[in-house]
Amino acid sequence: MRAVAAAGLVGVGTLGPVGVGHAAAEQALVEGTPCTATARACVSLATKQAWLIEDGAVVRGPVPISPGGPGHETPVGDFLVEWKHKDHRSAEFNNAPMPWAVFFAPGGIAFHEGNLTTPSAGCVRLAAAEAEAFYRFLQVDDPVQVR
Repeated sequence: MRAVAAAGLVGVGTLGPVGVGHAAAEQALVEGTPCTATARACVSLATKQAWLIEDGAVVRGPVPISPGGPGHETPVGDFLVEWKHKDHRSAEFNNAPMPWAVFFAPGGIAFHEGNLTTPSAGCVRLAAAEAEAFYRFLQVDDPVQVR
C-alpha cells in the first residue's frame, strides 16, 4: 500500500465485475442513458457516449468517447472504480500517457484522456475536459456500468 501512495496513486478498490441481482435488473433506467440509477458512470458502446450520474440524474453528458476496437473490446458489465492516477503511463503500451486515469475493469481498463478518432485498446477515451471531470467526480468503489 505504501508503494501505491508513493507512486501518487489514489486508492485500491474491488477487482472485477459486480454481480447484478434482480433488484438492480428491475430498476428503471436513468433518462437518456442505458444505465440504472445505481451507476455513477455510464457508458454506451452502441452510441459511443458516457455520462456521470448522481442520485439517479445525469450531471454530465452525454459526452463522446472512443472505446476499444476489434480484438480489444471494452468489457461490458457492472464494475467498481478500482483506483485512480492523474498522470498515469501505460506499462503495456510503450509508456503511452493516460492522463486522468480512472481504472474500473480487469486488464487495466480505464477512463482517460485520449484521441477520440481511433479505437482504444479497451479503455474508454475521453476529451481532456471530460477526462478531468470523470477523474474528479468518480471515487474508488463507485459503480460503473458499461452497456
